[in-house]
Amino acid sequence: MRIRSVLRSIAMLLVILCATGLVAYAQSSPPPPMLPGMPDQAPLGGLSLLAAAGGAYAWNKLRQRNQN
Repeated sequence: MRIRSVLRSIAMLLVILCATGLVAYAQSSPPPPMLPGMPDQAPLGGLSLLAAAGGAYAWNKLRQRNQN
């Protein structure tokens, strides 16, 4: 009875390893090719726009505080 449980455990381990390998193999597709003449990205990224908006907000708050 002990041998049967060991064989069952080994069989389950092999099934899990094979399934994991198949899933990993299925996800390794190459990226699509780049289209010719794609436009370059804008020089301003989201982080710089966020920093500019934060600076404008702080400047506005300081200006309002000095007016009161």
